[in-house]
Amino acid sequence: MPIADRQRPAPGELVLDHVSHFVPDLDKAGALLEALGFAVTPVSAQVTQDGPAGTSNRCVMLNEGYLEFLTPTADTPNAQRMRKSMRRYRGVHLVCFGTPTAQEEHFRLQQHGFAPQPIVSLERQVEGGRKVRFSVVRAAPGRMPEGRIQYVEHLAPGAIWQPRHLRHRNGVLGLAAAYVVAADPARAAARWARFMGGLPRRDGRLVSLQTDRGRVLFGTRAQVQALLGAAPRSPGIAGYALACRDPGAFARRCRAAGLRVNRHLAVTLPPALGGAWRLVPLEKR
Repeated sequence: MPIADRQRPAPGELVLDHVSHFVPDLDKAGALLEALGFAVTPVSAQVTQDGPAGTSNRCVMLNEGYLEFLTPTADTPNAQRMRKSMRRYRGVHLVCFGTPTAQEEHFRLQQHGFAPQPIVSLERQVEGGRKVRFSVVRAAPGRMPEGRIQYVEHLAPGAIWQPRHLRHRNGVLGLAAAYVVAADPARAAARWARFMGGLPRRDGRLVSLQTDRGRVLFGTRAQVQALLGAAPRSPGIAGYALACRDPGAFARRCRAAGLRVNRHLAVTLPPALGGAWRLVPLEKR
């Protein structure tokens, strides 16, 4: 099956689709990512059914999921919310799950008290004149205080999962996990479990929610910082795990670029990106 077709889950499945850094400068973010061996998509402006979203992005497409780097470009309500989040901390503010049907997720979230906003029809034009189209479901502001937690239904995955965007020179293949900081990890995980339709479990000192592809891990700030080397104040999203062909080789590349890498192969990212990566082998996702 082509990689693009694998990004749309089968009926009844849920996957960790992407995470988003909110960044002040897409050019600086893109230059750093390219220096670390990633192929980065060109800048693309987002549009909703109501007009321009006031944001633009660049992405790192992976065999499993993707990484988004998003910046505010106007004074829309969406862009204003982004700037408010960026004043709290620089880094990852969005976790998105892939679903085969946005409409059903919207109904389920209504039933579970998350008061979802109306489904957003997002699109953006990419090189070659093709359009990427999504349906996005978001909880009401404040219902998920850790960040913008949402669902996406991909309507044209082939427009962005193009072979040239998957030719990374660092062996990174997939998005494996997201790390959430919470004052009460068990309580936060229980709320996310209702949002996701999952079952939280203990995973060492952390709490884990597994999807059909990827997982979400919850810990206190001290617990997550001990693992990743950096973490924002609660509530927040500290970073994520990247599944690598050779984590040690990519860690050496990051060190050579001047980034701090700890004994857990966690990379503290500079202000151009914010947050942290944990480099893991494919079999330990």
